[in-house]
Order: sequence, then structure tokens, then C-alpha cells
Amino acid sequence: MKPIIMILGSHHLAGWDGDDIDDMRAPKRQRELQQLADQLAQFQPTKIAVEVDHLDSNLQQEYNAYLKDDFQLERHEIHQVGFRLAKMMGHPKIHCVDYFRSAKENPIFGGDPDDDLTDYYKFAKTHGQEHLLRLRSTQEKTAQDEDGTTQAEPKYEPIIDMYIRLNQPEWIHSNHQKYLRSARIGSGDQYPGANWMGYFWYPRNLKTYVNLTRITESDDERILLIIGAAHTFLIQQFLEDSGDYIVESPLKYLKTKKV
Repeated sequence: MKPIIMILGSHHLAGWDGDDIDDMRAPKRQRELQQLADQLAQFQPTKIAVEVDHLDSNLQQEYNAYLKDDFQLERHEIHQVGFRLAKMMGHPKIHCVDYFRSAKENPIFGGDPDDDLTDYYKFAKTHGQEHLLRLRSTQEKTAQDEDGTTQAEPKYEPIIDMYIRLNQPEWIHSNHQKYLRSARIGSGDQYPGANWMGYFWYPRNLKTYVNLTRITESDDERILLIIGAAHTFLIQQFLEDSGDYIVESPLKYLKTKKV
């Protein structure tokens, strides 16, 4: 028997990184989030891991207060999905498994990420390689507005429908391809896209995988990882290639249902 890990790829529900989404604290969204938690509970996770740096000392304090009904959940998925489900399952702890450092804290960069070593965005803009950029929703909207066109308001998408979409194998693979396309940014002996991928993106995901192994205490573990959907491809690959885990899809548990 091997430990089972289920990765729930997510948008950042608080609008981080330009994700265009409404307030998760609205009553209808709260009902949808509870329905999501009810469905995820069928996985019967023994631990819930979230996209917070593993050295963060504040999240557990927040969760402890939430267990005592003395904490107001913020908009993001760490609270709205992670805290909600962990409390339902009777878990005393939330597990932080991300590895995120600024350039000054992370010696692997060897310099400020705004310099030419890793600033692939600046290089693309100044060398006619914008077509290789991964455009966020806000950037796409700005580009269209500047072009004189109007972007329609995004169609309302129920929470579970969103998670079903983001965790389809085709979406996961397509999103990873965008990162590989950005890695091509550069010319000659300049590799800002590959540098960013090699200095930051791949090490971050690899260390998140390692942190998952560090919270695995037995072969009957069932760990739910809630993380930005862009991370799913690499972390799933590391888990599967290790031969030490079974990776289970959340699509097994997510079913569309109006609330």
C-alpha cells in the first residue's frame, strides 16, 4: 500500500496573480464552497496541505482561532477551502508545504529577479517576444482595452464547475505548455525565461514535493494538496515518478450541482 495524494488545482480566489473572480464571501459563493467541501470530504483526507511557505508561523495560529469560532475567513482558497474542510474533518493542524522566497532570502537566484538574469517579461517586451508570455487575465483585459475593444464581463461560473475545469488533464497539460513557451524567451547567450524556470519555478515545485514527503508519516495517508492550478503538472509528475505515491484526481469526487 502507498500513500495517496490528491491535488486540487485552484484559481487564487482572492484575485492574486490577476485571477479574475468575485468575492467568495457572498452568500451564494459560501453555499457553493460548502458544497465543494462536502464533496472533497468523500476523499477522507488524513492531512490537508496548502500553498503557504513551510516556515510560515501564522497560519496555524489562524486555524486554531478558526477552530474556536474566533476567526473570520478571508477570500482565498487556503481559508475558504482548506480551513473549512480541515475543520469538518476534525484535523488539529494545517500543513504548509510551499517553498517561496524573495530573491534576497533565496540564494539560488544569485541576484535580484528584476535584473536581466531572470526578468523574462521585460526581455519579451523589449525584444518582440510578447507572444511567448503567459498572459494573466488582467493583462489580457488591458491588452484588449488598449486595442480599442471591450471585453465582456466574465460569465458566472459555479465553484465546483471551476474546479472541474481546472483539474481536467487537458487543462493541466495546456497550462504547463505555456510555462515551457515562456522558457524560450531570450536570444543568443541570454536565457531569462529558462533562468526564471530553472532558478525559481522548478525548484519551488520540487521543494513542495519534498515537503509533501516530509509530512507523510504512514502508508495509509490520504493527503489533499490545495494549490494554484499551475503547479499541478510538475508536482503530480514528481509524485508519480517517485514511485512512492498514488496520485488521485479530484474529478472522482467533484459533481456539478446547483445550489
